[in-house]
Amino acid sequence: MMLQAQLHCLCLFALYLTTGYGQEGKFSGPLKPMTFSIFEGQGPSQIIFQFKASPLAVTFKLTGETDDIFQIQPDGLLYHNKALDRETRAVHKLQVSALDAHGNTVEGPVPITIEVKDINDNRPVFLQPKYEGSVRQNSRPGKPFMYVNATDLDDPATPNGQLIYQIIMQLPKVNNVMYFQINNKTGAISLTREGSQELDPLKNPSYKLVVSVEDMGGQNDHSFSDSTSVDIMVKENIWKAPEPVEIEENSTNPYPIKITQVQWNDPGALYSLVDKEKPSKFPFSIDQEGDIYVTQPLDREEKDAYVFYAVAKDEHGKPLAFPLQIQVKVKDINDNPPTCPSAVTVLEVQENEQIGSSIGTLIAHDMDEENTINSVLGYRIVDQTPKVPRDGLFLVQSYSGTFQLAVQSLRKRDTPQYNLTVEVFDKDFKTLCFVQINTIDINDQIPIFEKPDYGNLTLPEDTAIGTVILTIQATDADEPHTGSSKILYRITQGDSEGRLEIETDPETNTGYVKVKKPLDFEAVAVHNIVFQAENPEPLVLGVQYNASSSATFRLIVTDVNEAPQFSQQVYQAKVSEDVAKGTKVGNVTAKDPEGLEISYSLRGDKRGWLKIDPVTGEIFSVAPLDREAESLYRVQVVATEVGGSSLSSMAQFHLTLMDVNDNPPRLAKEYTGLFFCHPPKAPESLIFEATDDDQQSFRGRHFTFSLGSESLQKDWEVSKINGTHASLSTKHTGFEERVYHIPVRINDGGRPPLEGTVSLPVTFCKCVEDRCFQPAGHMPGIPTVGVTVGVLLTTFLVIGIILAVVFFQIKKNKGQHNVESAQASEVKPLRN
Repeated sequence: MMLQAQLHCLCLFALYLTTGYGQEGKFSGPLKPMTFSIFEGQGPSQIIFQFKASPLAVTFKLTGETDDIFQIQPDGLLYHNKALDRETRAVHKLQVSALDAHGNTVEGPVPITIEVKDINDNRPVFLQPKYEGSVRQNSRPGKPFMYVNATDLDDPATPNGQLIYQIIMQLPKVNNVMYFQINNKTGAISLTREGSQELDPLKNPSYKLVVSVEDMGGQNDHSFSDSTSVDIMVKENIWKAPEPVEIEENSTNPYPIKITQVQWNDPGALYSLVDKEKPSKFPFSIDQEGDIYVTQPLDREEKDAYVFYAVAKDEHGKPLAFPLQIQVKVKDINDNPPTCPSAVTVLEVQENEQIGSSIGTLIAHDMDEENTINSVLGYRIVDQTPKVPRDGLFLVQSYSGTFQLAVQSLRKRDTPQYNLTVEVFDKDFKTLCFVQINTIDINDQIPIFEKPDYGNLTLPEDTAIGTVILTIQATDADEPHTGSSKILYRITQGDSEGRLEIETDPETNTGYVKVKKPLDFEAVAVHNIVFQAENPEPLVLGVQYNASSSATFRLIVTDVNEAPQFSQQVYQAKVSEDVAKGTKVGNVTAKDPEGLEISYSLRGDKRGWLKIDPVTGEIFSVAPLDREAESLYRVQVVATEVGGSSLSSMAQFHLTLMDVNDNPPRLAKEYTGLFFCHPPKAPESLIFEATDDDQQSFRGRHFTFSLGSESLQKDWEVSKINGTHASLSTKHTGFEERVYHIPVRINDGGRPPLEGTVSLPVTFCKCVEDRCFQPAGHMPGIPTVGVTVGVLLTTFLVIGIILAVVFFQIKKNKGQHNVESAQASEVKPLRN
């Protein structure tokens, strides 16, 4: 036994020497509190440290949580004789004492802490060998409906205990599409977008997943793993749009009235209604059971249908699924009487019309729903005035409202006008309408031109539109101011493009020929016009229009030199602002009506960015473009005739510049007066804002912020708040009373990313009432108190000298004046 102990000590000593623990300082030292980190699973007899004590000490004593693992030799050599297990004890609290020959404590006890560092010696294990869950079809993608969980006894703060979940199998897998996904960190299982759209319990009511979990974050070939099965039942989605609802208008039932219902798949949903039209009044509501009500009477004639949406949200106000469309049709009741089209409906009938001839139609209206019994109208004549030559001369079709001659033809000399009272009715209401029937002369005379030929007329092609170029006249022998005598003129030949029009004076039947469209010498130089005069009423049988109702006219168009004409008045183009010089950015085209060549030029190119090819009209860039200076660059393009009268015309060219990331970030404003009170009591921070001159995307700006120098990281810290704001914070309180210029790098994350370095001046100063206060003597450019007093004394001295000199000069002048006065009085003659 003694021999065994001696051999064990010899082995430890050999290990101690070979591992370098005998070197002073690194693996040995005085007895003091210390902490050691040791990986679990290492073999026994591993030396930890060599403690040294005062000469009085002859041995060492070890106490605390040794667990029969840690031992210390009399010479202070601390070691462990078994492999450590972090899962059994992660930290061992020990105490080491130095003893003299009598067993008395010379030094200590001092605390010694052994931290057991983790190794990956435990595999993850699922809490259940099998999981079961269910999901509704059309559930929102990404919303978890169940979780799987695994544990790992290794340290979760190290990769050994970091677990990664993944789905390794889905059965069935339709069209090789994954319907389910898992959060690789939390084990939350949810639907993919395809699963939300395609899951159908009628096709596949259940699915089986195989889920694996792997430690080491799944990034190591030596990681451990486990797997489990997940059975998922697919339930029918009950979040469905209800059938369209019909509501009878103007109901007298008490409100609100339940009309339909919606229901989310799970309890606890918050329901609301949304009308995209946002009317001034919305006559529907929904309660938290999903019941939808109409809250007031509806009027079909005001609005015959409503379309709105039911929304289900969770307790955080987030939508649980897509809104459901609710359709409400307002059912008609017969609550509107027929209405007449006007106070009096005027119809005309020619004399000698045959019995049964149609005279005209009375069209009454009913605001009730079309094509229903509520809007079917009937007509009957209830009175005729006068009853000459007899009553009942007219009849009306019961449902069409068409009037006909009933018993005989009419003669104007008997009665030129009849007044009828017509009853219009639906199944519940009646309305009286009034019809006036005028007897008019028959159209047995044709219009006759006063002359058959209106000769020749020469006009320049630039004659203004609307100009009256000719007056024509025809007469008709039928009764004046009737459809039989009214004359309408039209051009039957010589104006196929409709450049002319004719207006008729309704009183005199005079026709005025006007220019309707621009004349064009190049298209047609001579127009051989034929006019035709006709009546709006048809001619009676046996009478026809002849040559007397026609006339001719010859219009000669002369040439006018016209300016070039652009194909459009505004040309638009779009290019990126970083296009190279010489890039074609657009082109324009113009033509000269006379066929002359055209030269192009630019006007208004105030920045000198563009040039134009004078022959082809192609426009090129000649300088760098800058969207931040001009996002829409407007110039004028001039087309000028080459030769001839050198006439010109102008069009607009608009060039839209698309943004590229060419401006580095900068501070949104000049930051001056930034200060912290000195001495600081705790770390403090301030907020600043960044921007750049590039076009902002729909997502907004997303800058990243960092210190401009690594040497500042021990004193300062920059933290991002959002895409445009960040905070600059101090890390301690040991700052001097002075100005610090802190460089900050701002990156815009663009394509390509641009970075700018800005400087924030921060002053540490004494504060008075939360304001920075610096004595005048410490402010550059401001004189001290002593200097100020000296300047004032010098000023007062100079002023005193100037006043003394002035006073002396005044006194001297006064004395001279008195002497001169005395001399003058001595020689002054006496007067009698």
